[in-house]
Amino acid sequence: MAEPELDEVFSEDITVPATDGHPLAATLFLPRGTKRHAVLINSATAVPRKVYRGFAGYLAKRGCAVLTYDYRGTGDSRRQARAGTNQPKSLVGFRASMSDWAAQDITAAVTWMRERYKALPFSYVGHSFGGQALGLLPNNSEVARALLIAAQAGYWKLMTAPERYRVYVLLNFVGRPLTRMLGYMPGKAGLGMDLPKDAFLQWTGWVMSPRYLFDDPKLDALQNFQKYQGALRALCMSDDPWATRPAVELLCSGFTAIKPEIVTVTPADAGAAKIGHMGFFRPEHRNTLWRGAAEWLEAGE
Repeated sequence: MAEPELDEVFSEDITVPATDGHPLAATLFLPRGTKRHAVLINSATAVPRKVYRGFAGYLAKRGCAVLTYDYRGTGDSRRQARAGTNQPKSLVGFRASMSDWAAQDITAAVTWMRERYKALPFSYVGHSFGGQALGLLPNNSEVARALLIAAQAGYWKLMTAPERYRVYVLLNFVGRPLTRMLGYMPGKAGLGMDLPKDAFLQWTGWVMSPRYLFDDPKLDALQNFQKYQGALRALCMSDDPWATRPAVELLCSGFTAIKPEIVTVTPADAGAAKIGHMGFFRPEHRNTLWRGAAEWLEAGE
């Protein structure tokens, strides 16, 4: 289905350098008229930035400068690293963990947006891992408003049954052996997109821990959770088997300097049969979920 918002905005594929210079494939969406806000959209694990294209165009149509991008080793950033070709770079031996995505990729994307749109209110949209990463960023104080969508402390036992058991088997009895044997996690095994070895193994370790990433003794960036002092709204989809209300609450408990607002959204609220973990970004929600999200982001005038 066509996305009408994209006909009314300007979009350009660009490259954004990470903090270590690694090239990240990105798309910048700009309104045809006056820019009133700046928004950074941060992806879920194993989800390419193209999934957020419709929502980004919708926000741009309303007057936002919006950036989407792929983390290193994923999506088009995997090709970007292989200069002069459109072929995926081999992930065998490619070093990139989820904490690297936060420290080097997301941190750089925040800086890139702030440097270019200094005069505009700046908001952060984080889907799943993209929302988790807000607390790990050394520069999260640059964010005025953060909208977390299906973002959670993803301990497997906080997922609903039977999904929790499928995830447990996938990560431990399929993913770990395959990743150690091949040197990366193949998306065809059940995640949808190939993942770097370190990212997959770190994520699996978190999923197996009762407090998720908060239980990681090597994750020094956890100290940055307390630095965030902006507004925070976390959307919890009632039919999401991954980001259940207890899992969302556990993630939000890490933001100790503020009182996050957690909003449970039911499919009925959007006039839909289901939403789940990914459904928020379907174009059919432009007049319901998207509008409500945009209005909250724009409230930070």
